[in-house]
Amino acid sequence: MPAKLQFWFDFASTYSYLSAMRIQQAASEKGIAVEWQPFLLGPIFAEQGWNNSPFNLYPAKGRYMWRDMERLCAARDLPFQQPKTFPQNSLNAARLAMAIEPADQRAAFVRAVYSAQFAAGHDISDPAILAECLGTTGVSLATMERMNDPKIKAALFEQVARANALHIFGAPSFIGGDELFWGDDRLDDAICHAASI
Repeated sequence: MPAKLQFWFDFASTYSYLSAMRIQQAASEKGIAVEWQPFLLGPIFAEQGWNNSPFNLYPAKGRYMWRDMERLCAARDLPFQQPKTFPQNSLNAARLAMAIEPADQRAAFVRAVYSAQFAAGHDISDPAILAECLGTTGVSLATMERMNDPKIKAALFEQVARANALHIFGAPSFIGGDELFWGDDRLDDAICHAASI
């Protein structure tokens, strides 16, 4: 059994885009299997008394984040375009990710959604954009029908509860064994820890 690393992400998270685009290769080089765990930060932020992204609540922090994203994407040769709306409504994208069970297909869909949002500046709350993301990753378009499936809705609700129980407070977060690592800048540390377990 290969070592495992849980990757907890919210599609509205800018820094999760950075991690999503590199985690698979970085983990596989160390023999680590990645478990892609979509969740919603909104309910967790609400428990902290926030009704918006901290990057909007604290303008200086937001300005820094967007510039930081420009620098990091340029350094990693990743396309980047700031979406017109931030944060975007990621509910349906998260539900679709929950509905896709094969790990490789879920990973491909996640990368496609992040690319649509932060590389092309598209609105990922638009069902047509999500359908395009499914189509480009080889996932059946029939999966779109599962966005309103009560079982998928319940599963995503349970994901938020799991994230809370794991003391996750932001995205991206990584869990190897019992250790929590937060932020794209901790991905390499998380992979090394998972490899050492």
